[in-house]
Amino acid sequence: MDREQVIQGQRVSSEDIAMIVKWLADFPDWDRTRLSRELCTVWNWHNGAGRLKDMACRTLLLKLEARGQIRLPPRRTPSVNGLRNRSSAEVAHDRSPLECPLERLRPLRVEPVEGLAERALFQFLLQRHHYLGHRNCVGENVKYLAWDRANRPMACLLFGAAAWKVHARDAWIGWEPVVRERSLFLLANQARFLILPWVRVPHLSSHLLNRSAARLSADWRNKYGHPIWLVETFVERDRFEGTCYRAAGWLPAGPTTGRTRNNKGAGPVAPVKEVYLKPLRPDWKRRLAS
Repeated sequence: MDREQVIQGQRVSSEDIAMIVKWLADFPDWDRTRLSRELCTVWNWHNGAGRLKDMACRTLLLKLEARGQIRLPPRRTPSVNGLRNRSSAEVAHDRSPLECPLERLRPLRVEPVEGLAERALFQFLLQRHHYLGHRNCVGENVKYLAWDRANRPMACLLFGAAAWKVHARDAWIGWEPVVRERSLFLLANQARFLILPWVRVPHLSSHLLNRSAARLSADWRNKYGHPIWLVETFVERDRFEGTCYRAAGWLPAGPTTGRTRNNKGAGPVAPVKEVYLKPLRPDWKRRLAS
C-alpha cells in the first residue's frame, strides 16, 4: 500500500498494515479482541470518555481483511452482533390507544434507554413497528424512549454515528474533506424515529424531536466524553413529507443521490431522501471548523 487509508475515521499507513501482519504471524494465540485492543493501545485510540475504541477497531480490521490486506484469525465464539441482531422476543408493554391532545399526556418523559428491560423493549418496538426494522447499533449511539404521564411507551428515537459522506450535507456545511474527517464525530445521525402505531396525538412528533435535540449533546457527552453540534436525518421523499422536522426547526439541505454507504457503483440503488439538519447551538459552524 503506497498511501494512507482512512477507515472508521482512523488513518492507516503501510507501516500500520505491516505491524498488524507481523503481530498475526508472531502471536498466533491472539484472538480478534486481543488484536483490536493492542492496536487501539498503540494508536492511543480512545473515545472522549477515555475508553478504547474497541468496536470501531474491530470493524476497521474486518474492512482490512475484506480488502485482502490482512487475514484475521478465525472467530472463537459466535459474533456478538449476530446474536444481538436476532429477532427480539415479545416484550410486554401497554398498548392502550392514545388519541387525545398532547396536553392531557404531560408531563412526558424522554429519557435515555438504560437497563436490560428497557433495551429489550426498545429493540422489540423498532423491530416490530418501524418500516426499516432495527439491527444492532455499531459505534457511538444514544437511544431514547418517550413515556406519557401514566408511564405508557409512546415513541422510540435512535441517534448514531453520522454518515461519512453526504453531498447535500457537506455542501450545506461548507467544509473541506480534511475538516470533515477531523470533525465528523461532532455530528450525529437520527437513524430511527418511531411513534407507536396506536399513538395518535397531534404535534407529538415535533415535540419529541425538540425534547430529544435539547438533551442529546449533554447525553452524548456523558456517555462518550464529547458533545454533538449538529444532527442529520434522511427522510424518504416518496413516503414522508418531513412536516414534523420542519415544525421542529430542522432545515432541509437537499436530496441524497440514492446511493448507500456500501454502494461502490455509479447508479442509485436506494430511494432518494431529503437531508434534514438540526444545529444544536448557535456557534455550531465555528465549532465544527475549529
